[in-house]
Amino acid sequence: MLVCALGDLLLDVIVRTDGSSGPDVEGTAETRVGAGGQAANVAAWVVVLGAQARFVGKRAADGAGELAARELSSRGVELLGPVDAEGRNGVVVSLVDPEGARTMLSDRGVAPMLRAEDLDVRWFGGCEWLHLSGYSLFRRPIDEAAAKATGAVQAQGGRVSIDLSSAAGIRSYGPDRLLSRLGLLQPDIVYWCGRRACSRLSRRRSRARCRGGSPLRRPPRSDALNNFVLHHPPAAVLDRRRIACPMQHKL
Repeated sequence: MLVCALGDLLLDVIVRTDGSSGPDVEGTAETRVGAGGQAANVAAWVVVLGAQARFVGKRAADGAGELAARELSSRGVELLGPVDAEGRNGVVVSLVDPEGARTMLSDRGVAPMLRAEDLDVRWFGGCEWLHLSGYSLFRRPIDEAAAKATGAVQAQGGRVSIDLSSAAGIRSYGPDRLLSRLGLLQPDIVYWCGRRACSRLSRRRSRARCRGGSPLRRPPRSDALNNFVLHHPPAAVLDRRRIACPMQHKL
């Protein structure tokens, strides 16, 4: 089975602090750096589960981009997409306090600038599943690239999954606008990112209720949500098997 994932390949910088904060305060931290980005993580998990994976996205040729690309490639993922010699690769800094609370500071760099014309439809040849990060729907021109990839995969009988990724992203993009977008893309599976994001969507368009760990039931009336099924937590779909993946795993 071949799974393609379209989205961001970022450099993750995880900083576990000792809790020190404030002006002129010095403290200690434990740091870890590695490849990340939701689409990249999905591609890496696909390989772990025994399938083939391609990552499609725009990245930069700077140090951060080279490090992230090298790590993802070393995990058996094929990397496709333009490499920007001038721009900066995306970096996400995660600050984790001693209690485990996390603050994420994201710089997506050149990733959202992936254009539909950057894609070669042959990259999706033989792709049985296309996975889209929700972040690929929230910005232009990458949203147009996501639509082109979706059309290419569906035209050859492949299926599409989308992870909504971010409650903040849904709020900024607009729940009604997102539902309309999902209705056009017609994904087979959608993953939501938690109760907050789910409630924003369900308040707009469905009578479905969020229940931790259980599927969001289809609404009784026909609407944008009626064409696909939502699952939580995220799962890998391989050969019609659904395998739960750890929520916090990073590359």
